Amino acid sequence: MYYQAVVTREGKDWLAEFPDCPGCQTFAKSEAELAAMALEALTGWMESSIEHGDVPSRPVIRQRAPRGAKLLRVDLPTRLEVALLVRWARSDDGLTQGDLAKRMGVSQQQVAKLERPNANPSIETLARLATALGRRLDLKLDLARAEAGTGGRGRAPSKASLKEMPEVDFTRAKVQRNPYAARIGAK
Repeated sequence: MYYQAVVTREGKDWLAEFPDCPGCQTFAKSEAELAAMALEALTGWMESSIEHGDVPSRPVIRQRAPRGAKLLRVDLPTRLEVALLVRWARSDDGLTQGDLAKRMGVSQQQVAKLERPNANPSIETLARLATALGRRLDLKLDLARAEAGTGGRGRAPSKASLKEMPEVDFTRAKVQRNPYAARIGAK
């Protein structure tokens, strides 16, 4: 999963602002430094929101940057992505952690642990969570994105990049492009 930052030049510095995360922004001296700073800012903002019990907004993927700006793709760390997906699924169903815990047959504290940014739940636990929510667990390896970002050389793409990701021929790759590569399946 990724969020997009709107990048603009502010004097000698570069500014990255996340429209989907109010107040989340960072400055850097160079575009190269900005990618790392944006990842750090977004991760910190998300972790803080989750720790305060908030339900952060889902990313809105924009096709074009505002005039005079660029879009910066910033991929969330997997553990943070899972915590967000769990929080969103529970919130979508209007459940408290206690309600979900009863459905799963675990304590409220165990559900709270699943929603922490550093949680590392097993696939079995995620499957139990999905079942308790009346959903299906849908895990995917987004091979198209990895190949597009590496030219098929097997290395993972950078976590944030101002460069355009090349188009992939999906009829040949036989994979489905999905910005929510690991998600709790829709009802």
